Amino acid sequence: MPTPHDFVAIGLGPFNLGLACLTDPIDDLDGVFLESEPEFDWHPGMLLEGTTLQTPFLADLVTLADPTSPFSFLNYLKERGRLYSFYIRESFFPLRAEYVDYCRWAAGRLGTIRFGHRVTAVEYDEAEEVYVVHADRTATGDRATFRARTLVLGTGTPPYVPDCCRDLPGDAVHSSAYLPNRSALRAKRSVTVVGSGQSAAEIYHDLLQDIDDHGYELNWVTRSPRFFPLEYTKLTLEMTSPEYVDYFHALPAAARDRLSAAQKGLYKGINADLINAIFELLYRKNLDRPRPARLMTATALREVRHDAATGAYTLGLRQEEQGRDFALTTEGLVLATGYRYQVPAFLTPVADRLRWGRDGRLAVRRDYSVHATGGGVFVQNAELHTHGFTAPDLGMAAYRNSCIIRSLLGREPYPVERSIAFQRFGVPAEEVTVG
Repeated sequence: MPTPHDFVAIGLGPFNLGLACLTDPIDDLDGVFLESEPEFDWHPGMLLEGTTLQTPFLADLVTLADPTSPFSFLNYLKERGRLYSFYIRESFFPLRAEYVDYCRWAAGRLGTIRFGHRVTAVEYDEAEEVYVVHADRTATGDRATFRARTLVLGTGTPPYVPDCCRDLPGDAVHSSAYLPNRSALRAKRSVTVVGSGQSAAEIYHDLLQDIDDHGYELNWVTRSPRFFPLEYTKLTLEMTSPEYVDYFHALPAAARDRLSAAQKGLYKGINADLINAIFELLYRKNLDRPRPARLMTATALREVRHDAATGAYTLGLRQEEQGRDFALTTEGLVLATGYRYQVPAFLTPVADRLRWGRDGRLAVRRDYSVHATGGGVFVQNAELHTHGFTAPDLGMAAYRNSCIIRSLLGREPYPVERSIAFQRFGVPAEEVTVG
């Protein structure tokens, strides 16, 4: 039987891809990365032309852990012959399509990635004290087995659909599938976008640009009381720091949940430039005559009915500030309702080896581990409820990977920052009184 790997990483989004890049030069660490798709991809349904990341290029796969890494975004630009163009562009924020190409470039330089491997089950071999990962090779249908002392789970957050929209008939689409369905949406007489974040704003702006060519009515419905911009002030950005994660993780679970609900604007807000661009476009479009484009705030979607004869949807809405119910009929429906973590079904055989909170969620330790006993299990972007809004932040990925690598090796090939903020979160230690 072959020697077990030090770790098997399941899923290959930017977080586990960053781990692959950072572990590649470490000779005494043997890992393999399993991904069900045939190549790297990242939100392909939202790769709208001209859209940018909401984090600077320094939040690439490796730089904040190792600025000398050959897998950096700047090295990618140099090899692509675009470094000077990027410099002249004078923008810290890469195009989203450019970022995906960068990730594919990095993946192509690695020998530890196994694309087309869909994990079906994870078991634990008590005798060997290793996890046994079973996967189907999607191209051939045969099975592969991997053995490792540690797991790193990076399966991502699947699209979230509200209960009232589950199993809807017709052709309603989640924002994650917007681009493949854009032509069909443009052909409809009315389109309604439901949601409050960046994706909803990008889709509304995209459809608004073509409203005259296609003649549809366009609505944007959001439960939020206004169109919240993403907070991007320097002292707010300091909350993406080891100190704030320490502070947040140490809070009681109920306090963490309250904070998470109040902090959505820190990671789910809309780029301020995009908000202004939408207003500017509405202003220009309405110069000669009013356009059928509406924005409805403080409006919650309560129910949805589908008319099979016409293909239209009737949305049961409630204006929450007025406490009034009303209906809206639309042919096209886009649910920009975000993403939520789900524990993968393939973990069921080892569920008793994981740490669970009383609320049924994974109880993630400060070091991003979730194993209850025996071999280590670490998570990527499954810890929003325990570590706060830094969980999905690309800028904290290199830090989290540095912590995971430290746990795997028992040493720090990439120094882990402990204190970077000017602020103090919580009561200063010297102010604490005992008794």
